[in-house]
Formats: sequence, structure tokens, C-alpha cells
Amino acid sequence: MRKLWTIMLLAALTACSSAGEQVVPTAAVVDAAAPGEPEDVATGLAVPWAIEFLPGGADSDALVTERDSARLLRVSQSGDVSELATIEGVRPDGEGGLMGVAAKGEHIFLYFTAEQDNRIVRYTLGDSGLSDRRILVQGIPKAAIHNGGRLEFGPDGYLYATTGETGDRDLAQRRDSLGGKILRMTVDGAPAPGNPFGTLVYSYGHRNVQGLAWDDSGRLYASEFGADAYDEVNLIKPGANYGWPEVEGRGDDDRFENPIVTWTTAEASPSGMAYANGSLWVGALRGERLWQVPLGRDGSAGKPVARFPDRYGRLRAVTRTPGGALWVGTSNKDGRGDPGAGDDRIISVSLA
Repeated sequence: MRKLWTIMLLAALTACSSAGEQVVPTAAVVDAAAPGEPEDVATGLAVPWAIEFLPGGADSDALVTERDSARLLRVSQSGDVSELATIEGVRPDGEGGLMGVAAKGEHIFLYFTAEQDNRIVRYTLGDSGLSDRRILVQGIPKAAIHNGGRLEFGPDGYLYATTGETGDRDLAQRRDSLGGKILRMTVDGAPAPGNPFGTLVYSYGHRNVQGLAWDDSGRLYASEFGADAYDEVNLIKPGANYGWPEVEGRGDDDRFENPIVTWTTAEASPSGMAYANGSLWVGALRGERLWQVPLGRDGSAGKPVARFPDRYGRLRAVTRTPGGALWVGTSNKDGRGDPGAGDDRIISVSLA
């Protein structure tokens, strides 16, 4: 099987990443080894937006946010679900609500939509639950659409956050706005040392980023929603401009970075993303599949492969487990899906 995939990918090096898409050149000779059969971990959830495993080793529990209920759940690897807290100040609205979660040491970081803005808040997690609430970043633009919301710690130890341009396209190109950006900060919410503009802004020109992942070499990738033509995966460089709203997809314009992968919007609407076993794994909402994007040693992308198409509905949260598998969350109760029995759910996908 490994040899077959390599042969197929060699034949596709100069082809589109899928039918009807832009040509994205790649020099990657990479393996897209198939994942194992998914298994349910937890069912009966409501729009699980993000999954973050707590520090503590291979058997650690995960934190799961529910966007519309504002509940922060604790889920064991055997599937036991308990409510840790209902987060104060969350005002769900359209695509906004309780979204990203990250953990570092005793601290829990949450991204959510409040009354007037999106914000990032830090808590301390102890035996009695959450305490020591501290607002780290506020004033991130909010709207019923394009709120961003992903939180991830990078291998450099700093916290990264994704924001959307809330439908106000000009915000993406304004470096004095927090909308349409990837942000990078310390655990206290200050601009991280080395940020390209001396502010929280790490990259700009984004429409709505909801996925972040780093490969084994420390390269950062982001998944981004397009408008009517092309969704993207981008290789993120500090200070770089990713083109929105001047460019959607590949523009071949020296002012902007080209994506390494594009899809038609019907095939993707990419949200959560994780890196594991040499591939990026991207949850597709409208596309209703898990995209596997094999990466070359230089960070270039091979031909994406659709996994489990039309099987679980809308897929949003994708996280690598401490043991090296993937947990993937559905988003069929978000007002745009068709919930089935047991939805929403978290599934576990084993990797070779």
C-alpha cells in the first residue's frame, strides 16, 4: 500500500489538489498512509468546537469546548464526560461562542465571543475547578460570522490565536486591527518576543483561520476559509501577508504568500487541523470529510486525500492525542448540519 500511494503521488505532482481546483505546484514525494477505522469516544455533545489534552502523559483527559452552550467539558480517553464549567461572559451569536482552548501547566486559555468583542481569557485549573480569571486580550472584532477562534501553543512555548475579519474585509489588511490575523503572545497576553511588528500580530491578510498545526521541523501551517472560490492551507511566515481580500487562493503576486493547498469551497470549509505521521489532518465542514495532506521534508504538500467522506457529517475539531491517534469532533448541531443519532460526537482515528 505504501508503494502504491507513492506512485500515485508522483503522478500527481503537477496536478490540481482536486478536480476543479487551482494548480498548486509541489515537489513533495510523500506517503499518504491510510488511517485506521474510526471509533466513537463520546456522543450526545453539542457543537464541540475544540479539543485540548491536558498535560500529564498518555492517559491524560481532554478539555472540550461547546460553542453554543458555553460549557467546558472534561472527557477521559475511555469516553467519560463531565462538565467542568459554564464559562461566564460568553455570548453565542452565529459562528461565535465558546471556541478555542489551550492548556499549559496549571493554566487554561479560552477564546470566546463576549458582549462586545472576542477575547482570550486565562484560568487556573485546580481540584475545585477553574479560578483566577484573567482577561489577556480583548477588543478582537466580533460578528455573527468569521470570528476565528483557534488557540494553540507552539513549539516555541508561545500562545497563538487565530482571528477572523468578521465580514469587514478591509480589517485583514490593517495591521492596526486584530481582525483577520494570526496572533502570537506570552502566557500573560503580551506580544511575544520577536513578533514582526512589535505587536500581537504575527501574520495578516487572513479571511478566517480556524486551524493551526506545526510539523516536526517547527513549521507552522494554517487552514483558512475562502469565500466563493478556494479554501486554503498556508505555510505561515512571520510578518507575511496572505492576501485577503485582494487574493482568494493562489494569486502569484509578489506582495502575498501563495497557499500550499487549495480546495473548492464545496470540498472543504476547513476548520480544525493537526499534524501527525507526516501529514496534516484537516476537518472539513461543508466538505464533510477529513482531509489528509501529506507533507514533504521541505514542508511542501503532496496530493490531499479525502478520508471518511459523507460518513460523519461536518467535521470541525481535530487534535492529536498523547498516544499519537487523532480525536475528531463533529459539528452537525451548528445550524448548518443534519444531526444524526448520537450527534454531536468525538471519534478516535488510529494512525499507522
